Amino acid sequence: VYRGQDIYGCLQPVCCQCLLEHRLCINLIPVISNNFVNPDTIFANNQMSLQDIEIYGFDYDYTLAFYSSHLHTLIFNIARDILIDEHRYPEGLKEYDYMPNFVIRGLHYDVQKALLMKIDAFHYIQLGTVYRGLNPVPEKEVIAMYEGSHVPLEIMSDFYGKSSHGHTMKQFMDIFSLPEMTLLSCVNDYFMKHNIDYEPVHLYKDVKEAIGDVHVRGIMYRAVEADIEKYICYGEQTHAVLQKLSKNGKKMFLITNSPFDFVDRGMNYIVGKDWRDLFDVVIVQADKPGFFNDRRKPFRRVTDKGVLLWDRIHHLEKGQIYKQGNLYEFLRLTGWRGSKVLYFGDHIYSDLADLTLKHGWRTGAIIPELRKEIKIMNTEEYVHTMTWLQALTGLLEQMQVHRDPASQTVIQQWINEREEMRLQTKDIFNAQFGSLFRTYHNPTYFSRRLSRFADIYMPSLSCLLNYDLQHTFYPRRTPLQHESPIWPEQTSTGAMNIPFQSYRTTTRSK
Repeated sequence: VYRGQDIYGCLQPVCCQCLLEHRLCINLIPVISNNFVNPDTIFANNQMSLQDIEIYGFDYDYTLAFYSSHLHTLIFNIARDILIDEHRYPEGLKEYDYMPNFVIRGLHYDVQKALLMKIDAFHYIQLGTVYRGLNPVPEKEVIAMYEGSHVPLEIMSDFYGKSSHGHTMKQFMDIFSLPEMTLLSCVNDYFMKHNIDYEPVHLYKDVKEAIGDVHVRGIMYRAVEADIEKYICYGEQTHAVLQKLSKNGKKMFLITNSPFDFVDRGMNYIVGKDWRDLFDVVIVQADKPGFFNDRRKPFRRVTDKGVLLWDRIHHLEKGQIYKQGNLYEFLRLTGWRGSKVLYFGDHIYSDLADLTLKHGWRTGAIIPELRKEIKIMNTEEYVHTMTWLQALTGLLEQMQVHRDPASQTVIQQWINEREEMRLQTKDIFNAQFGSLFRTYHNPTYFSRRLSRFADIYMPSLSCLLNYDLQHTFYPRRTPLQHESPIWPEQTSTGAMNIPFQSYRTTTRSK
């Protein structure tokens, strides 16, 4: 019996094939279930050996320092109040609170149409993930607005994901952008509910300015410094990684856009008062990504009390703090060039793109969302759903040649069931926008950029603790569409010294 139907009594070849596929799925599930992915794995887009790495560089926010969910609530609330108090937005906006599970990173925002959406690697909108305010936009309306579901290159965001030079799309790649997307959605929702006529471009700019003010004015920095235990976590693991690299004679540097007082307070909490002894160079308020391209800004030394000195910088000295500067001067003063340098950051554009494209550094992306998504993919519900979804897709591809009415009726049932399962799979990750890494079957635009600009990626720096510094990361060789899948299915080996079975036992005992 298949889905309540007696398929043994059916003589249609589609049903016979369905029975075979269904049996195959049942047999595959135990195999897949024993092949779960360790969420503490480092994943490779490009072959890279840690044996070749002599210098390790780091961003600060969401790389060395991880923040609790309280920080996004803080940013949302402060920016919302700035809109009301300084931009004369309605007081009714105070009814909206931050919704931590509404948006995901990597979404695009159409500035002129005030639409938030997920776009795949081929510039196609994932229908069902387009939102105006807090409500989904019907698929027919989306197709009418864009004359289909494809977004032309000329209106996509620019190289750094920004809406500029005629590009009408903005891509939100920063983890700090989650409260910004949520605030945009809430304000749009308020205006629509109250039938208020507004200009979407002005709204976007005002929200962007309010979010920026939270950082530029130091409001967020002061709040975190005042209650650091509330906002910062993962301290011990970061300290252990830095100690491991230091004991193995690796040089380390820090390049961050955050101010020194903020970084110093956080690193004192995470590592200890001697944190600067671990780093050969520390650069704050670097103004990335401009730091990687603008040759004009010189380095400036900063005292422990925040006083800016005026002397010319001839050497970048250990124990000193430097502000601004540029990468070309950094390369000249340190000689740290090419593939012996590995830099970690969470922002694929601002932290990694220029380094890998222009300077040949190796790059590591920190993607905190990975841990949650891998845990979902390791569930029996997800394994069962994806196994049958793949089988249905294979059935449709093979059986579409049968054009008789009875076969076409069954095929249409499969199409409907496949669509339902695709929606279920999306909702498992996020009810509005689904997975950060996939649309229904294609990689997302975020995934495309991640695979291009990051040699390796991982949920947090702590994953480095599972590997020795001679380890070589190999990307999986997955067959291209025109290649026969003759290789055995490979899985990420993960941390060889921590088998996943022991990981499952450990987590169950907690």
